[in-house]
Amino acid sequence: MKSIMKLIIADTYEDLSRMAADNVLQLVKSIEHPLICTASGDSPAGLYRELVDRGAHKQLDIDPLHFVGLDEWVGMDGNDEGSCRYHLNQQLFYPLKVQEEKICFFNGRAKDLNVECEKVETFIQQHGGIDIAIVGLGLNGHVGMNEPGTPQTIRSHVADIDPLTQQVGQKYFTKKQPLSHGITLGLATIMEARSIFLLVSGSHKAAIVQKILNEEVSGELPAILLRQHPSLMVYLDKEAAALIKPF
Repeated sequence: MKSIMKLIIADTYEDLSRMAADNVLQLVKSIEHPLICTASGDSPAGLYRELVDRGAHKQLDIDPLHFVGLDEWVGMDGNDEGSCRYHLNQQLFYPLKVQEEKICFFNGRAKDLNVECEKVETFIQQHGGIDIAIVGLGLNGHVGMNEPGTPQTIRSHVADIDPLTQQVGQKYFTKKQPLSHGITLGLATIMEARSIFLLVSGSHKAAIVQKILNEEVSGELPAILLRQHPSLMVYLDKEAAALIKPF
């Protein structure tokens, strides 16, 4: 399938973050009560800094916004330093003073993780679906905690974490953590978002970016499936875009 997406290549990570923020603001202004899906990680962090700055300068109205988290490590919640919720609290929710009732996030410490999945899916439905899904890209092509080979029809679920993801994930913690499982929005849920923003930065992501953008669409690498979305925006800095071929 021919790629149906908008590709933005920025000179620097700061430019990438600024352009993504501009487009987020443009979209949310046209939606009465936007629901934004937020990923943690290094690539979206600059976008969140930009959104916080826009909020401080009254360029972003926080009141209509609702948020749903993309994923969380099983066994963790926002009180665990290094967890997905912890990072988003520090980078986005606390600085913007987002009210807790406007945030729905997986609790990886919940006794029944299947109920957590149902809770998040219900929140999304009650708010009319995800308007903007902000996602990053794993070194093995994962999106959220949907690892290679994840069925594209799956909704929110508990995932077995690939050894490479477990290894990379340790960078968010001061002490080694067991990262064998995660709880995540499924590929079907992500693909139902009205717009998807895929943010990728750094030369260490160049090889997987090349695969995601230039190889044939298949179910093996989850991020390739995003190319089938009718409103995909891919933001790369020059380092991440270094190996891609012209379209």
